[in-house]
Amino acid sequence: MLNIIFIVMVISSIVVGILSGNADELSNAILNEGSNAVEFSIYLAGGMAVWGGLMRVAERCGITDYICRLFTPILSLIFKGLDVNSNSFKNICMNITANMLGFGNSATPYGIQAIKSLEKEDCNGVASDNFILFCVMNTSSLTIIPSTVSSIRSMHQSENPMIILPAVLISSLLNLILVIFITKICNRLNPVHKESKKLSIKSNSIARKTL
Repeated sequence: MLNIIFIVMVISSIVVGILSGNADELSNAILNEGSNAVEFSIYLAGGMAVWGGLMRVAERCGITDYICRLFTPILSLIFKGLDVNSNSFKNICMNITANMLGFGNSATPYGIQAIKSLEKEDCNGVASDNFILFCVMNTSSLTIIPSTVSSIRSMHQSENPMIILPAVLISSLLNLILVIFITKICNRLNPVHKESKKLSIKSNSIARKTL
């Protein structure tokens, strides 16, 4: 679907550019913006390499583990019923910690592992409350250090790339609180999910009786 939308946008832009008499600007944009995109990707890759390296150093030094322990009491209240010593909980902590520090690329592997662990440990064929909540939190994560946005601002000669830090922190925090609140309400009001839990409990009891 996204491929179709992208193709339609490109074709419509070319047609509008030709019909509006901006064929010269259109051809210059096609030729120049390709090289600009490559330069932009290389610039971002450099920033990601630096922040990713810092994340690895933080992991080796045990800083991320310490941060995870600090957030364990809070996350145990959010992800109710999930064992704090399980692989799911540890991967969730690492993912949220990496996202908070702005290390999106480093957070991705932990997010994938957390999804796989939750699917095995907390889901009985249907997405559990914790599974849904983690997906939502991973999308609307709290950001303390906006490394990617700061790199883009620095690329465009911003005098103070990190001046957006308070606004990013406040907006991401409010957004995270809102999505957690809405997700909790939706999980409580979801009768399909409750029925799936009942069915899984019944199937487990029947399987035990047959054994």
